[in-house]
Amino acid sequence: MPELMIQLTRAGFLALLWLFVLAALRVVRSDLYSASGMRVPMPGASRAPGKPRGKSKAPRQMVVTHGALAGTRISLDGRPILIGRADDSTLVLDDDYASTRHARLSLRGSDWYVEDLGSTNGTYLDRAKVTGPTKVPLGVPIRIGKTVIELRS
Repeated sequence: MPELMIQLTRAGFLALLWLFVLAALRVVRSDLYSASGMRVPMPGASRAPGKPRGKSKAPRQMVVTHGALAGTRISLDGRPILIGRADDSTLVLDDDYASTRHARLSLRGSDWYVEDLGSTNGTYLDRAKVTGPTKVPLGVPIRIGKTVIELRS
């Protein structure tokens, strides 16, 4: 009888171990592929990049102010900017608190908007969590994990 209990305990432990492995694989898969199918054309993205904007204080660059990439500058030319750990991101973050495809900055009309792409830890504009496309004013910090970004003219 005790031998039967030992065998059943081993089989139960093995089944629990496999359930844990499958659950871990499911989480990894969802993190890798969660935002890959979310390529939706943004309003205003078809605007000609060379179109004059006049003397307004429109953002011309994105600057990383805090984090491992502090000092990095990316020119804003009208194309969407993908931010995350993925190698094909415009700004590739080496940050444990950033998701593979974390956030996107996109041009709508003459304004830039930040959008969280279903990240685990969220995207913050000033101190407010971004829950949908949100207009980004000049100089207002965008926080993704330990990285802080600002739009500047």
